[in-house]
Amino acid sequence: MQNPRTTARPAVWLMLGIILVALNLRPSMAAIGPLLSAIRGDIPLSFSIASLLTMLPVMAMGLAMFFGIGISQRLGEQRTVVLSLLIIGVATLSRLFLDSAAELIFSAILAGVGIALIQALMPVLIKSRFPNHVALCMGLYVTSIMAGAAIAASFAPLVMVSTGSWRIGLAIWAALALIALLLWWLQPSTAPVIANIPVKKESFLRNSRAWLLAIFFGLGTASYTCVLAWLAPYYVEQGWSEQHAGLLLGFLTAMEVISGLVTPAIANRSRDRRKVLMVLLGLIIAGFCGLILSPQHLSLLWPCLLGLGIGGLFPMSLIVSLDHLDNPQRAGGLTAFVQGIGYLIAGLSPLLAGVIRDRLGSFEWAWWSLTAVMVLMLLMVLRFDPRHYARHIN
Repeated sequence: MQNPRTTARPAVWLMLGIILVALNLRPSMAAIGPLLSAIRGDIPLSFSIASLLTMLPVMAMGLAMFFGIGISQRLGEQRTVVLSLLIIGVATLSRLFLDSAAELIFSAILAGVGIALIQALMPVLIKSRFPNHVALCMGLYVTSIMAGAAIAASFAPLVMVSTGSWRIGLAIWAALALIALLLWWLQPSTAPVIANIPVKKESFLRNSRAWLLAIFFGLGTASYTCVLAWLAPYYVEQGWSEQHAGLLLGFLTAMEVISGLVTPAIANRSRDRRKVLMVLLGLIIAGFCGLILSPQHLSLLWPCLLGLGIGGLFPMSLIVSLDHLDNPQRAGGLTAFVQGIGYLIAGLSPLLAGVIRDRLGSFEWAWWSLTAVMVLMLLMVLRFDPRHYARHIN
């Protein structure tokens, strides 16, 4: 039976709104790496402290994820998204006026809270409104997240050069929040999607499969957050300009966009996602090895491999979580748990890489560590046999 709310608000309009909202979920972090050299020239920051600009918002995303569904139950999906976009927009715009590392870090944490509220809501919204196209719609949603990162990473240095201010290069992305806010505000108000069917609140803390999914998501996202934070500074240290390093990060995130669109469509042909996951992890391993052994030669190939691998792994990690449960409300609770724990794990990677850089003088050991993590994830993939999903969760 067709959901009456879907007919009242056409699916295309809803999906457009989701895409515009998703574009806001990474610029607050993605714009920092390409501008870090200029920021450090104005505000004293060690690499360890600079890592907090990525680590703390990701950690805030993890913590806030546990409250996101509860907030959307109380406010409804429209007001939850509006509140989140307002938080992201204010946090981003405030960077025009900051003068210290503490203020910059606070703006990053605030943006992370706004991001988490949206990311807790979107998987259950998609599972509920697009039950027959979950993989495709999750692909569009996650791809839009990465597109936002690509836009910010590519153009933040150009904005800085044209305006002479790194603060404007960070703050200009509040315009994306304004555009998404206007479109979402025009959509009819509805009750929260997770309130359609009364469901007992469920805890996944004692479920070993939920923890496996969360750790898998967290380790995969660790590669994303670390590359987002440190790829551009790594190439600046190799002698590249901020503009070229930013464009390289933008190229990587553009590859993530392509993979985020194509991979879920390919994976949608079978409920067994293991082969796809192993190919994606192989691409990431090859990318990190190339980044370490030959950063200046074939310098577009390594970000390409990393982008294709990371871009597909992010949505596939969430899709595998959604696969475990048919009920949209329970699936939404599981993905909130997976993202909450996962982001807490992923948030540590930029800090650890920054500490490694400060202690050893190079990011290479950070890349080697992530390569080892990807090998570990290859072993974890073997556990994701869809024939046994019901036994592990129910």
